[in-house]
Amino acid sequence: MSLLNRLIQTPQSAFKAAIVLSLALHIVLLAVYVPADTRLLKKKDEVIVIKLEEPKPNQEETIPLQSQQTLITKAPATQAAPSAPTAEEWAFASTYTLKNSKGYRHTWGKQVRSMMGAAVEGVDQGQVRFRIEIAPNGSITRVETLWKTSDKAEVLARKAIYSMPPPPPTPTGKPLIFEKTISFTPFATDDTPIYSDDCLPEPPPFNNPFAWDGKSPQEIKQNKSAEKLSPEALAECLKQLPQNSIEGVAAHNQRQLDQWGTSKLNQRK
Repeated sequence: MSLLNRLIQTPQSAFKAAIVLSLALHIVLLAVYVPADTRLLKKKDEVIVIKLEEPKPNQEETIPLQSQQTLITKAPATQAAPSAPTAEEWAFASTYTLKNSKGYRHTWGKQVRSMMGAAVEGVDQGQVRFRIEIAPNGSITRVETLWKTSDKAEVLARKAIYSMPPPPPTPTGKPLIFEKTISFTPFATDDTPIYSDDCLPEPPPFNNPFAWDGKSPQEIKQNKSAEKLSPEALAECLKQLPQNSIEGVAAHNQRQLDQWGTSKLNQRK
């Protein structure tokens, strides 16, 4: 008590003593009521830093597939030029008058294609369509390009047209005017024609029977029916028809498939 009395003899001493006692009391209360595990955590409080790194790729996965195996380069498709028409083929073509000299037109196109060389798959492949006019003596009088998908095909075809051997006179003895597509691709099919239907009359062009110009009296115009040959004329016509070749039938079937075929048919659902 003597010590306490000496501490509180003056107001300043009493104030300092009160502060010391208050601090001591709080320290004791904290030591009593704060849990032990909390005190340990505070003493051992540490910051744990987790460093994330991207996983290293497997060494086998980093090796390109192309370096593991030898690349196989596909050779472009090619198609050799057809052989030039034989003398027998030209002899038949020079006498066949049906369907605008059908045999002559085919043989002439085969001669041109045979002189153009082999077709190779690539940027130079394509087709070109001409309108051709041939004089009665077989000489070329006009070559007009209607369309083309390959500049090289046009150049080669024109070079062949103007350097081909002189063909025989036209079958009718008149100028022959026709259109012809030259296919310069490795995927072109044989265009050998068939002649079995050449004696059938050409169907007349269709005209809309209800067409009206707005001025003349309205009437329904009937389309003309196809003209039929007499039995004698039909028999005479059939004498010109050659026997169809296997190549011609196959080419005809392929053209029908290309024209009417569709990938949407016969699909399994």
